[in-house]
Amino acid sequence: MYKLVILIEPIQDQITFQEQWPQFLRLAEAMPGLRRETTSWVNGVIYGQHPVGMIHELFFDSRESLQQAMESPTGQEAGRTLQRLTQGSMTLLFAQHQEDELENIRAYREGKGRE
Repeated sequence: MYKLVILIEPIQDQITFQEQWPQFLRLAEAMPGLRRETTSWVNGVIYGQHPVGMIHELFFDSRESLQQAMESPTGQEAGRTLQRLTQGSMTLLFAQHQEDELENIRAYREGKGRE
């Protein structure tokens, strides 16, 4: 699985951002090939100096499907809307995504898990 990770720096005008954020979500959720999305509001930094107020992730089956979604008319409009909302105070990342259930991790340690 591949995902587009959007790191949004803290926004000064939170009221306007919250009012307009659903415009971006509607567009992003209409992108072809989207499988899942997550939003995380950052409320503390343990280490590091890159200011992040919010993390939004869009999941796709492959990097190709992610790229196609971004190049689609809906993806292009979503990008323009995000740019306007954040005034460019964001970072976009491609990331290969893997995850596993804790139950399987424990079973694997005991020699009983799926590989």
